[in-house]
Amino acid sequence: MPQDVTVNLTEQTLTILWSDGHRSPFPLDGLRRACPCVECRGGHANMGQPIDLAIFKQPPTRVWRITKLETAGNYALQIHWDDGHSEGLYSWQNLRKMCQCETCQQGAI
Repeated sequence: MPQDVTVNLTEQTLTILWSDGHRSPFPLDGLRRACPCVECRGGHANMGQPIDLAIFKQPPTRVWRITKLETAGNYALQIHWDDGHSEGLYSWQNLRKMCQCETCQQGAI
């Protein structure tokens, strides 16, 4: 479970500090591209498919601003983006799986 979530607009990152002490920084552009909503995923047939983690390595398409962060129960984070989009619920489980650090990508956490 997350312990803290911070957004740094200058660095264009959202960072989650997990209850086990692990820290997961995410580029805002990558998170926006990884939006899990049905519209961004291309329809219901694509829901549940894993996110292509290569999106986090692509150059940003623009500077992003988050206008609001909300939790959805105990299971997800809802991000309100400055382009007006806010439909995606980023589950904590999927956010942890998307962590780009070497330890997480090797499956050690």
